[in-house]
Amino acid sequence: MSRTEGHRCVTGAAHQVVVVVPAYKEVDSLPRVLDALSRQTHPADRVIVTLDPHRDPRTTAELERIAGRAGAEVRHSAGNRHKKAGNLNGALGELLPALADEDAVLVQDADTYLDPDFIEVTLVRLREGYGAVGGNFRGREGGGLCGAFQRNEYVRYARDTARKRGKVLCLTGTACLFRVAALRDVLAARRDGQLPAADGVYDTKVLTEDNELTLALKHRGWRVVAPSRATMTTEVMPTWGDLARQRLRWKRGALENLFDYGLTRHTCEGWGRQLVALLGTAVSAIYVGAVLWYLATGAGVHVAPFWLALTGFYAVERAITVKARGWRVAATSMLVLPEWFYDLFLQGVHIRALAESALRRDRTW
Repeated sequence: MSRTEGHRCVTGAAHQVVVVVPAYKEVDSLPRVLDALSRQTHPADRVIVTLDPHRDPRTTAELERIAGRAGAEVRHSAGNRHKKAGNLNGALGELLPALADEDAVLVQDADTYLDPDFIEVTLVRLREGYGAVGGNFRGREGGGLCGAFQRNEYVRYARDTARKRGKVLCLTGTACLFRVAALRDVLAARRDGQLPAADGVYDTKVLTEDNELTLALKHRGWRVVAPSRATMTTEVMPTWGDLARQRLRWKRGALENLFDYGLTRHTCEGWGRQLVALLGTAVSAIYVGAVLWYLATGAGVHVAPFWLALTGFYAVERAITVKARGWRVAATSMLVLPEWFYDLFLQGVHIRALAESALRRDRTW
C-alpha cells in the first residue's frame, strides 16, 4: 500500500465482490433484498445471508428457505450476543482470510433494496483507491406523517451529500462496499492497540457500530465516500416512539464515538456539528420559552420584520431542499410549523442523548 496526501490508496480492480446480509426477522423484506441484488448491473460473485437464531425457530427456517430459493449461501451465527455487529464479526472473521486484499465486501441490511447500479457505481470509486464506499438512501412509503418527515429528511441528506461531492461523517450501515485490505487493516490496528479494542471489524460495545467503523477507517488513513449515484431505499420508522428510540441510539452513539476517539483532525467536524446542534437546541428553547412567557403574561407577541423575513427564508429553504420529491411536498414544507415541530422533536431527542451520556446510563437498543 502507498500513501497519497495522507490517505491510504490501493488501486486496481476488485477480483470479486462478496455480499453479506445479516438477518434476524426480515421475512417480508428479504425476498426483495435478494431480488434487487440479482438485478445489479455488476452482479456479485457471492451472496451470503448470515442468520442470527430467532426466538421463533420457524422465522429462522423461513429466512433460510428464502435465501436458498434465491441461490444465496446461508450461514448460521452461533453464540452471538451482540446483534447485528456480532453477527457480522462472525461472518467476516470466517470470510476475510479466504479473500484477496483487492476483493470487495458489500455489507447491507436485510430491509434495504439496492438500486440496480449500486455495485457498479461503488466499485468505480473503490478502484479509485477508496477504502469504503457508502450510498444514499430514500425512505419507502408508510409511517403516516412521521414517515413523511423522515422521507424529507433523507432527501435533504442526499442533497447535502451530493453538494459535498460524497464527503460524509458516517458511512451508512444500510449498504456499504468495503475493500478487504481496509477491513484487514482495521482488524490489525485493533489488535495492536492503535484503534479502540474490539472483538472483530465492528465494535460491539458501541451503539453506532457503523459510525465507529467509519472513524476507524479514517484514522487508519483510508478515504471514504458516498457518491450521489449510489442509491437505495430503506424502511422508515412507523411510529414516533420507534423514531425516538432510533435517533436516541444514533445521536448518543455518535457522541460517545467522538469521546472514544478524542479530538483529532478526523473528529473535528463531528465535534463542530455537535456544538452547532447544541446551540440550535438552546436557541429553540429560548424562543419557545419567550413565546410562552408572553402568552402567559398577556403581554402579547410582537413580531419584528426581521423575524418575519427569517421565517420566510426558512420556508423557502424547506421547499427547495425537498423539491426532488415533487411540488406538492415542497409546497407543504413551506407551511413551516410542521417542519419546525419535527426539528424540535429531534432536538428533544438530542438533549436526552446528552443527558444519558452524561449520566452514563446503560447502552441498550
